[in-house]
Amino acid sequence: MRRLPLRSRLALLSALAVTVAIAAMALVSWFAVRDRLYGQLDKSIEGSPVPPMFAQFPHYAGPGIQAGSDPLAPQISHDPCDAGRPPAFGTQDGQDLGSTGRSTVFTPPPGTSLTYVSTDGSSCAVGSSTQVRTDPGDLAVLDAPHGSRTWRDGVDVKGQAVRVEVVAAADGQGVFLKSQSYQPVDDSLTGMAWLLFVISVLGIGGAATAGLLVSRAALRPVDQLTEAVEHVARTEDLAVRMPVSGDDEIARLSESFNAMTAALQASREEQKRLVDDAGHELRTPLTSLRTTIDLLIRSDESHRPLPDGKRTELLTGARTQMRELTVLIADLLELSRPEQGAPAVTSPVALHEVVENAIERVRPRGAARETPVSIQADIDPWFTHGDGPALERAVVNLLDNAVKFAPPGTTVDVRLTRGELTVRDRGPGVPPEELPHVFERFWRSPSARAMPGSGLGLAIAARAVREAGGAVALERPPDGVGAIARLRLPGVGAA
Repeated sequence: MRRLPLRSRLALLSALAVTVAIAAMALVSWFAVRDRLYGQLDKSIEGSPVPPMFAQFPHYAGPGIQAGSDPLAPQISHDPCDAGRPPAFGTQDGQDLGSTGRSTVFTPPPGTSLTYVSTDGSSCAVGSSTQVRTDPGDLAVLDAPHGSRTWRDGVDVKGQAVRVEVVAAADGQGVFLKSQSYQPVDDSLTGMAWLLFVISVLGIGGAATAGLLVSRAALRPVDQLTEAVEHVARTEDLAVRMPVSGDDEIARLSESFNAMTAALQASREEQKRLVDDAGHELRTPLTSLRTTIDLLIRSDESHRPLPDGKRTELLTGARTQMRELTVLIADLLELSRPEQGAPAVTSPVALHEVVENAIERVRPRGAARETPVSIQADIDPWFTHGDGPALERAVVNLLDNAVKFAPPGTTVDVRLTRGELTVRDRGPGVPPEELPHVFERFWRSPSARAMPGSGLGLAIAARAVREAGGAVALERPPDGVGAIARLRLPGVGAA
């Protein structure tokens, strides 16, 4: 079945399900009707009477009749099995043979056969009944309590299956076997079986057709989605979107497909932008390095030495540019790594120690300025989970950014309280319209483009904080002087 198309499998499974349901209903219906018909048959047999004790049974006189009597005249007897009785009795030539006093001529009801079995084992049919073959246990009902009866299946002398009720005769000298043929019931059940079979075949055929139509209609959105996926795989066109209607599984699948293609498209655009921005940022230091190296090589080839100190200046500048290039490449490698919802290495981190280490790394840079910039810290213990080195680098980037823009001789305030780290400088700040862009890659404020840097530090810091489950933002202080970088991380104040 796995080799069949999904549409065929759905149609086949629906047809099988309907087949099982129809077959089960047909069987239940047939057995219910059969039990009902058999119950009615038993009630019909049970409701048919048996001869009373003084019933009259006509017969013809046999040998030894009295002289002068008519041998063809019907005689009256109280013995159902009296010898010489003709097959039909109860009436003779349309005349009632019955009846005076308590004696009556008994005739079994239509459709019911009555067989009498005497205690000596002899049996006979009463009236026009068809005699039923006796069973050795039939006479056992005589020993049962008064009014007892037994049921059994039997066969008459014609070989037909019959339902038999065994009841005791009124005089206690024998039993009567009341019976009716199974043939009418079996004919009805056979006709019903054929009718149910035809209905089942028609129902199964209709179910298969309906299943095929329903599967086609239900899988039409899946076909459209398949065509869209194949189009994307063939053309790499990530702008394809599926129409979404409703809130069923197909709609959810279409929404997921649209979200996936949108994410892939955004990732591709982000990757392209990263490559373009990286190429632009790398072009400047590479051009400067190439110019410096060309000057040094040309000086050596032309045997024209550079002025005193110029060679040293060029080499020092080349080394500085190499350092900046190395940092830029490391930042690009960091940003090119796929962002994760959780840190790759999760371990307890003492955030206060991370901040102290970052301050110690950045403090010399502030002190190296012509007019030193100091860092004043107020740090409370705070423990969190995350990647310690990545968080330390994020804090270093925030401090570096504050020290770089802090006016000479000012102080950068660092405070860690209840998992919230604030870094404030008193520099020019960031205009409100530029605040939403400060954490974007390669973004640099127009007023800061003349300063060294690649515009990746804050983007790397934001990424490290997000992966640790925190948040970072840049705000303007209430007094409007400088900027405040605010970093929040979940955790506890005790180890």
